[in-house]
Order: sequence, then structure tokens, then C-alpha cells
Amino acid sequence: MAIKFGYHTWSYSSFGSWVPAYTLDETIKRLARIGYDGIELGAAAPHAYPPYLSRARRREVRGLLDDHGIEVSGIGPAPGGGPGYNPSSPVAEEREATVEHYRAISELCADWGAGSMVYLPGWVVFGTRRRQAWAWSRECLARVADDAAQHGVTVVIEPLAENSNLCESGEDAMELMEDIGRSNVKVMFDCNHVRYRRESLTDHVHLMGADLHQIHISDTTATRTRLPAGLGDEDWEGLVDALLDTGFDGYLTAETGFHRRGIDPDHDARAGLSFLKPLVERKCAERAAATNLNP
Repeated sequence: MAIKFGYHTWSYSSFGSWVPAYTLDETIKRLARIGYDGIELGAAAPHAYPPYLSRARRREVRGLLDDHGIEVSGIGPAPGGGPGYNPSSPVAEEREATVEHYRAISELCADWGAGSMVYLPGWVVFGTRRRQAWAWSRECLARVADDAAQHGVTVVIEPLAENSNLCESGEDAMELMEDIGRSNVKVMFDCNHVRYRRESLTDHVHLMGADLHQIHISDTTATRTRLPAGLGDEDWEGLVDALLDTGFDGYLTAETGFHRRGIDPDHDARAGLSFLKPLVERKCAERAAATNLNP
């Protein structure tokens, strides 16, 4: 097993709230210094909007990643507003633009050595039946997956209960993955969206099993969300046990704080890693010791 630790750069990149905002170069340096194995990027300005990245700039970023010993664990789309990028949109031109956006992300993944990208199934627009929206998203995903396969990229479906009315649950994500039937399509979950539905993180691990490719990590209290792991009420020991039980081999990517102004992303990044990494290491050591005692 090789559980790795990543940080999503939304909170450094003016997504959700415009400030604070940092360049991609500065973000890479900070998260490498804090000790993360990887970063997950949103395909949006100022960090990674594909049309803004020349060939020279892509090489420059790849060199910076290599120099600081950190990898791009994955890249996700820039949904909502502007071009929209809703694969479930009733506007055919928007659906086509969404497929093109993902195609550009696949190429960026190849340029920066990222093995996966996140697929957001979209949302139902008023006047559209859910069945039709689902069919449109499924059609887009099939094309996105086939494009990604040419670059050796895995497409990971993320259910978004707090933001979407289409693919909200772990079961929804599994159903969409099974509908597609592509070997390079897997699933993930975001702790914040699971808790929005008042469901169990560990149940999602067991539901998704070998198809679970990554997790977006954040903690929750009765009044606050998107906290670093260890600062809320989640059962992190139970989650890690479930991951070890199912043989999870992927990234635990913190996705914290980006929904509001006034956070210190460096503090969030340090706090979450200093709690979760020792917990995983301890649990792995306990499993190894138990195995040695009972070969």
C-alpha cells in the first residue's frame, strides 16, 4: 500500500473567494516545504487554465515540480459561470465545450505527469428531466474517458451533494461508473459532501472498495465545514482503518478553507498534514506488527 498526502490548491488560487490568492509557483514551493507528496489543481486561472499555458510555461512548471520533489496528483475542471462546463447542460454547445475542456485537461495531465483528473457530472437545469441530464453527462463522460485513455489518465467521478442535484451520493457515482464501463473510470468522495448528506465516511470506503481512487479530506463540526482533519468531529481512526481494510492505494487530498475569505492556507495545510500523516503511519505500523505476530 502507498497512501499519499496531497493538498488541493483551491484555497491558494482565488476559487470560492478571490483572496487570498497566490501564483502556482509560490503554491508549489509552499506545499513542498510543508511536506506534501502532491498537489491537486483546478483547471482555472491563475494556476492551470489550459488556454493560458504555453508550451514553455508547461515545461517551466514541470521543472519546478521536479525541483521541489512534489507531483501533481490530479487536475479537475473549472465548473460554473462563464463557459459553464456543465456536461448535463441543455445547451449542446456547452456540453461540447465541456468535453473540449476535459480534453485539454487530459493533455495537461500528460504534460505534468498527473495520473488522474476529476469528473464533475454536472447539474440539472430547470426544465430538464434528471433522466435526460444523466444521459447527457454519461455521453460526455464516455468521450472524456476515451480521450483520457490516450494519455494514460484515470477519470475519477466525484459526487457533489452540497452543490449538485444530479450525482449526489456514492451510489450515484458508482452507478455512473458502471454505466460507462471504462477501465480508466473510477470514483472518489469528498468528506464534506458525505457529511452534508449525514452519511458515514467509512461506509463510502466499503461501498467504493477497489474502485475508490482518491478522497478529498476535510473535517466538520455542527457549525463549521472545510476544516483541516483533526479540528472537527469526524472519525478519522475509523476512516483509516477502513482504508487499510480495503487496500486503498491513492491520495488523501485535503480540500479545506477555500469557501470563505480570511483563511490562512499554509496553516490549514500544516494542521491537516500534522494530524493525518502520523495517524496513517501509526495505523500502518500496527497492522504490520499484527501481521508479524500472526503470519
